[in-house]
Amino acid sequence: MAFFPTGSLFGRLDDPAVDAGYPEPPPRVGFFTDTSVCIGCKACEVACKEWNELPADGADRDHPDVLAMTGTSYDNTGALGASTYRHVAFVEQPAPDGDVRWLMSSDVCKHCTHAACLDVCPTGALIRTEHGTVLVQDDICNGCGYCIPACPYGVIDQRPGDGRAFKCTMCHDRLGAGLQPACATACPTESIQFGPLDELRARATERLAALHGRGVPEARLYGADPDDGVGGAGAFFLLLDEPEVYGLPPDPVVTTRDLPAMWKHAALAALTVAATVAGSFLGGRVRR
Repeated sequence: MAFFPTGSLFGRLDDPAVDAGYPEPPPRVGFFTDTSVCIGCKACEVACKEWNELPADGADRDHPDVLAMTGTSYDNTGALGASTYRHVAFVEQPAPDGDVRWLMSSDVCKHCTHAACLDVCPTGALIRTEHGTVLVQDDICNGCGYCIPACPYGVIDQRPGDGRAFKCTMCHDRLGAGLQPACATACPTESIQFGPLDELRARATERLAALHGRGVPEARLYGADPDDGVGGAGAFFLLLDEPEVYGLPPDPVVTTRDLPAMWKHAALAALTVAATVAGSFLGGRVRR
């Protein structure tokens, strides 16, 4: 069971909006992505780009208006990035019968309960919203890039020629208007489900039990456990294989988890040095 100290750095378990200063926030919302019904249509990617007016990526250098494949899969975007807030991964596997099995999963920012990117941002560009999500305010971001290595999932990225950090906002503007995020609205198979996080976790548990009952023992939930290394994710997944197969870390942790102890040791060291210097100064005066 993971342990997180209370206080401003990590917040209370699964109630990040309250810890961020919202006295009566609405229920925390999030995504449940059921990869077992993802068909790889990329409607979520398209809807996300259209709504957020994101630049295209994966373009053919010789023909900028034509999207090219990466050369390693039937995927033109390749990964999450500053211009791709939703990314549908195509995983091609040999099946036991000699055929091919396809695993598809729409990845997104996890909107962690304990978000290291918030801890390291020096300008306040990264904030916790009233919905419990993590938002980058691009008009405040100074492009320092500290948040990029802090993210245990490699989600945040800087846009070439811009320098500022960008990632999924969970369509914060749509949430404020009472609408669902664009990706969930566009998904034709309900692989991407949006709603109150507690309800999604209950639904995911039922779905997992149903798959196990149908003879799919490899099905598992990823990011749904509030006792995991990031205190549970605001965007979690039902996977049909190990997390690494989908490019996800098997045991993500808050990369800033040791900062409180480091600050404590640094403060003690500073006090020790100050006391030593003061003692030497006073001792010298006494001898004189």
